[in-house]
Amino acid sequence: MVETTEKRPQRRYVDIGRWVRLGMGIIVAGFALWRMWNVFFVQQEYGLDTWTRFLISGIILGSVYAVIALGYTLVYGILFMINFAHGDVMMLGAFAGYFTLEAFKGRGFLNQNAGTAALSVIAAFMVGMALSMVVALLLERIAYRPLRKAPRLVPLISAIGASLVLQNAAQLMFGAERHTYANPDIIDRSTGISFLVQGQEVLITYTGMLTLGLSLLLMVGLLLLVRKTKMGKAMRAVAQDKETAALMGINVDRIIANTFAISGILAGAAGVMWGLHMGILYHYVGFIPGLKAFTAAVLGGIGNVVGAMVGGLTLGILEAAGPAILGLPFQLKDVLAFSILVLVLIFRPTGLVGQVLADKA
Repeated sequence: MVETTEKRPQRRYVDIGRWVRLGMGIIVAGFALWRMWNVFFVQQEYGLDTWTRFLISGIILGSVYAVIALGYTLVYGILFMINFAHGDVMMLGAFAGYFTLEAFKGRGFLNQNAGTAALSVIAAFMVGMALSMVVALLLERIAYRPLRKAPRLVPLISAIGASLVLQNAAQLMFGAERHTYANPDIIDRSTGISFLVQGQEVLITYTGMLTLGLSLLLMVGLLLLVRKTKMGKAMRAVAQDKETAALMGINVDRIIANTFAISGILAGAAGVMWGLHMGILYHYVGFIPGLKAFTAAVLGGIGNVVGAMVGGLTLGILEAAGPAILGLPFQLKDVLAFSILVLVLIFRPTGLVGQVLADKA
């Protein structure tokens, strides 16, 4: 007796989520195109000079976001955790730079001559980066290392708690009032290099040029460190497999501590750049830039160094010019920034670059 096998028809399942995302994407893209049509061809409210100012402001702001985002992406690439206290580490670095400049100002050295002015700025960066590095190392040793083998949610809660501790500690030590950075005259926030666009003057401030130049230098330096040095190779090995890296003779604890130290240095530099360019400093100043830098890291591909750079610059330009492009009030720029985070998580969770630190990209 021959047994016959009956072929059952295969069931086809419809990926409803995919079609929902596609529909949402069409709606969002259609709304954006409609608003852009009104701004560029109907209202024509802004001239080329204004768009140039938006672009310059966005690049400078995005470079700061990129430097902060590098700290997020380094820590995530090694430990797969989000260090939500990173923005507050930046805030403490900014305060260290502020008090350094105040010390030079009190002794009359801030504007004595160009040499002392440059020395005061260099000292502000050195002190800010040193303090942030120490704080980052203490956070790793006290708040994160004991929880390294815990579920991922536990270090995340610890990071949020550390952020609140740092904010309140800064409020107790420095007060709740706002402080103004004392820039040397050579990099006053209202002076810079101007040029004409369609007969209108466009200004690039000296603080903006300093911020952009130093940000690019830090980003390129970190990229070379990760890709070309022995420490960078060890960092990529630990990011890929901690146990195997330890068996190969790599001191995993030291590499993780070095990673936090580097992230702290970057946060401190970003804090001083923020203070010199923006001018206003208070205990809560690192929270929103920290969240936006996290958005930039996700936008570029969290865990990827190049992605953090691309995401930071992209987010800065979108934040500066996005409200004008979409015809929205500029008070909604923060809403626009975090809406980008939601859209990226929905449509491309891996980010624009989509690689991790462990990859030899």
